[in-house]
Amino acid sequence: MTRLNLVLLVAVLASAIYLVHTQYESRRLFTELDRATVEARRLETEHQRLQVEKRAQATPLRVEKIARGQLNMRTATPAITQYVSDPQGVVAAARAASQSGGAQP
Repeated sequence: MTRLNLVLLVAVLASAIYLVHTQYESRRLFTELDRATVEARRLETEHQRLQVEKRAQATPLRVEKIARGQLNMRTATPAITQYVSDPQGVVAAARAASQSGGAQP
């Protein structure tokens, strides 16, 4: 009878240890899930903020202001526009440039 009691005691202790381990693992995973959820919310908020900033940076008025100020560009007018009228001349010039080693700046 004592042998059976000893086996049952070992089984109960093993079961109790396994239960404690399972509860610990469950709590650890829940905490990890909660942290991941918070991080996902933070990243989503940052993504939305960056999208708004991207739209604000790409407004036509801002692009034109930077083009004029930093790149010294100006609006194209008929007075400063050069039109190419002879496509064959352009092709011939391109061939000549490629044969001579490339286009010159």
